[in-house]
Amino acid sequence: MMYLLHHFAEGATNDFLKALNVFQYITFRAVAAATTAFLLSLICGNWVIRRLISLKLGQPIRTKEEVHKLYELHGQKAGTPTMGGVLILGSVVVSSLLWARPDNTAVWLLLFTLIYSGALGFWDDYLKVAKKNSTGISERTKLIGQGILAAIIAAYFLTNPAIEVQARALFVPFSKAPLLWNLGAFTAVFFAIVIMGASNAVNLTDGLDGLAAGCTVTASFAYAVLCYVAGHIRIAEYLQIPYYPFVGELTVICMAVTGAAFGFLWWNCHPAKVFMGDTGSLAIGGFLGVVAICCKQELLLVVVGGVFVVEAGSVLIQRAWFKITKRIYGEGRRVFLMSPIHHHFELKGWKENTVIVRFWILSVMCALLGLATLKLR
Repeated sequence: MMYLLHHFAEGATNDFLKALNVFQYITFRAVAAATTAFLLSLICGNWVIRRLISLKLGQPIRTKEEVHKLYELHGQKAGTPTMGGVLILGSVVVSSLLWARPDNTAVWLLLFTLIYSGALGFWDDYLKVAKKNSTGISERTKLIGQGILAAIIAAYFLTNPAIEVQARALFVPFSKAPLLWNLGAFTAVFFAIVIMGASNAVNLTDGLDGLAAGCTVTASFAYAVLCYVAGHIRIAEYLQIPYYPFVGELTVICMAVTGAAFGFLWWNCHPAKVFMGDTGSLAIGGFLGVVAICCKQELLLVVVGGVFVVEAGSVLIQRAWFKITKRIYGEGRRVFLMSPIHHHFELKGWKENTVIVRFWILSVMCALLGLATLKLR
């Protein structure tokens, strides 16, 4: 919407109208989108929290029988309003509609991803609150929902002749040329793995106050930079990375997510007044997966979102080892005291704030390492 104001600067002689030309620049609108989303999260946060409390949408906590010692650490969190992800989604959507170009279809693709994944997470959160336990929708239902999103994203790329060939290629960090020029029929499967993996990884990370939101800030900012360079023909050619003319505009959306997550941290930092719930975590994860596909930096998400990967990996390792040892010894054994791994460190004696801040530090370093690969090719 605000982008259209630059048309008033065309042929203008008035200094004020000439100044409106700034609205055509992605960098200006990206900063404006981040600021707008941040302020919306900050200003509307208290009202959203009060509404969630009035609707009795409190977070159910797993029982002492389920989590044993962890219950002593997290028992006081019971009743904290959840579904706070609506604050992030609302801030991002409003900010994006204000500052992104409305004629860019990829912008609408990302907004659709956020709303679709957020709705899936909202359904999950609602069932948990309604049943008053930690069981929401089944894993199978969640994966089917994410698979449908992946199919839509694949259709968007593979039915567009202008981007189909490049979409089928597989690029790896530290390499100038694609690892594979054509994934063929596996392209859609690959997209599904990226989207499902990212969405569920962020969901698993959302277990401590502000942990997922803080890591979202660094990951979304890193992809804002990646989108900008991938959408700028001269920079893309210089760095020898895939160039997509429409991707630069996605910088605005990524910065809106960065700003919204920052604003949400105001309310979500320890001790949290609100949790993002699956409404926020599934939406953010799905968003990161799709934006990585859009700028052809899917595998780099493993580096940029390193904390998310470690969190998800710890769950997979724990489950696999438990099943293997149960077959061998008749009793399941564990690698970690508890997974995801942030709970392992809590049970080792780390304070919650210590775990959160140290994971944030790791997230910043992962984002910087991911951006460094742009030059190391």
